[in-house]
Amino acid sequence: MYTIISGTNRSGSHTEKAAREYQKILKNKNIEAKIFSLIGLDVLSRNEVIKKAEAEILIPTQKFIFIIPEYNGSYPGVLKALIDNSDTKNVWNYKKALLTGVATGRAGNLRGMDHLSDTLHFMKMNVFYNKLPISVIDKVMDNEGHFNEETMKAINHQLDEFIVY
Repeated sequence: MYTIISGTNRSGSHTEKAAREYQKILKNKNIEAKIFSLIGLDVLSRNEVIKKAEAEILIPTQKFIFIIPEYNGSYPGVLKALIDNSDTKNVWNYKKALLTGVATGRAGNLRGMDHLSDTLHFMKMNVFYNKLPISVIDKVMDNEGHFNEETMKAINHQLDEFIVY
């Protein structure tokens, strides 16, 4: 099972749009992927909502795709809180992860992907080598959430490799 984690709780974000686009691309490759949104999710403690999400989505997932925006040179605290308040052994250990960073700036959240990689490695996850930084996302994605041709080519290449990983 594939799950795309939209790594912010900000509604209407580029991250959310990118997650939906990844889901569509995977569907075109005959792969069903759920989107796990952090919007409106209480992740500040280990609660019944997190336990339910674990049982229904996170634990059954074998391959995670993290779409993470750049927040202050790293990844969002809401994503870190989710990780910190989850059942690490059952949710994350020995599973596979693909990282895509998004930013309106020029680096595509390279530093945030490195930070998240360190966290995921600590949890014994296998992080795929092809981490895609999507820079100036506000220019390579239109208002409906569709990427330009060059970015689509890079995403398709990344996903094709991850599928066989």
